[in-house]
Amino acid sequence: MKLSKKQANKISGRVREQLILDRLFTTEKSEFLTLYGRRRVGKTFLVRNFFEKKPCLFFYVTGIQEGKLKEQLEQFTKQISTIFYEGISIVPYKTWSDAFEALTKAMLQISKRKKIVLFFDEFPWMATKRSGLLSALEYFWNRHWTHDPRLKLIICGSSASWIIDKIVNNKGGLHNRVTRTMILEPLNLHDTKTYLADLGNKLNDRQVLDLYMVLGGIPHYLSLVEKGLSAQQCIEELFFRRDGALVNEFDRLFSSLFKESSAHIDIIRIIANHRYGIGQAQLIREIKMSSGGGATRRLKELEEAGFIVSFLPHGHSDKGLYYKVIDEYTLFYIHWLESRITAIRNRDQSPGYWLSKSQSSSWKSWSGYAFEAVCNKHIAQIKKALNIDPGSESGSWRYVPRQNPEEKKDGTGAQIDLLFDRPDQAITVCEIKYSMQPFTIDKVYAHALAKKVEVYQQQTRTKKQIFLVMITSAGLKSSKHYNELISQEVTLGDLFKSV
Repeated sequence: MKLSKKQANKISGRVREQLILDRLFTTEKSEFLTLYGRRRVGKTFLVRNFFEKKPCLFFYVTGIQEGKLKEQLEQFTKQISTIFYEGISIVPYKTWSDAFEALTKAMLQISKRKKIVLFFDEFPWMATKRSGLLSALEYFWNRHWTHDPRLKLIICGSSASWIIDKIVNNKGGLHNRVTRTMILEPLNLHDTKTYLADLGNKLNDRQVLDLYMVLGGIPHYLSLVEKGLSAQQCIEELFFRRDGALVNEFDRLFSSLFKESSAHIDIIRIIANHRYGIGQAQLIREIKMSSGGGATRRLKELEEAGFIVSFLPHGHSDKGLYYKVIDEYTLFYIHWLESRITAIRNRDQSPGYWLSKSQSSSWKSWSGYAFEAVCNKHIAQIKKALNIDPGSESGSWRYVPRQNPEEKKDGTGAQIDLLFDRPDQAITVCEIKYSMQPFTIDKVYAHALAKKVEVYQQQTRTKKQIFLVMITSAGLKSSKHYNELISQEVTLGDLFKSV
């Protein structure tokens, strides 16, 4: 599908982010913005397409992955030549101090009325070992650039932990120099549907949901969706063909972010095997690493990169964080692709493999898990649909009966997918259900729901009013049990609304 230039450069969604960039651009003072987010989330696209439409001088340079100092400086020199000197040949600078000195002199030649945006993309890649880049940046920002009201500096990178540690939380010359920080999150369902439509893929909510449960709201992945194919056909083409665009993405993704990527992958595999999350103490035992060593650092890096989230389960009395994987692509790859990657690369499977697999019971079970994860990323939409106070605390709850050889089962276990602890002395308990057709609450299912609420009340000893809500992908059929148990329903359409 060939896109027009207007289609290719259009920014879909990102309303809040564009407002931040606009405020940064219009101020009459120097600005220092740090921008980070998961790789492929659209950081470069957003900045370039936003500022290239503005009346400013836009200086853009990107780091070279695993490039040496000489290569980084050569690239920087070329950009100075292109932007300021009409491409004349310049001898590459030898140090970052020389490069920033040349950049500063070049900016002095620009009209005092013209704003200047410096966009240093993948900055962590530019900061090679013993390159002196950070100290040069500190000196030129404090000595020259901060005093130039025309100047807007944007430091960007996919390595969120590096940006946070070295720039945002800098203890040296850049301490408290950052004026704004932006974390670019994946698109939500509403913006994903809009983005796909802008690319010519006008899909209904159900098709977009099925894509989202695999690709997440990652613009680069969504841009690979081929017009005229169903969600499952797209997944087949992207993942289960030898030349599928996302077959080899997993290894490239992690190696581009982490120097010891195999250790990070080992950790994320363990977390992915625990649907409701895994406690930090158990996780560290399973990866056989000291909590004071590399484990906690890698967990922090994975969380800052947007692959996992740490949380405290609602009402949990035990100390310590829990972790679960929140990146849709990563979850899908580990559960569905990793074990078959050799067969895919060797063409050792028949065409139509995924189209058949997507009708299986294992996919239906997986879809339930994936849909729960999607709902947990659309808490604002759910609150809006239920008219729940924005200050309500959301979370999940799980009770596993204790049992040992000397002890009988301690009650009945229960899992609550999502709940809202409200300030009006009420708790909204949400049951999340993925199905292909409108779901019917029969006698057996109704008993299970009622028992779940009963166990929650017994174990938490709450005196608050409990309201039971269903969140469904295909709606609910009216029934006796529905009318007796369910106070409200959240539909797929509610999840697609903007907030």
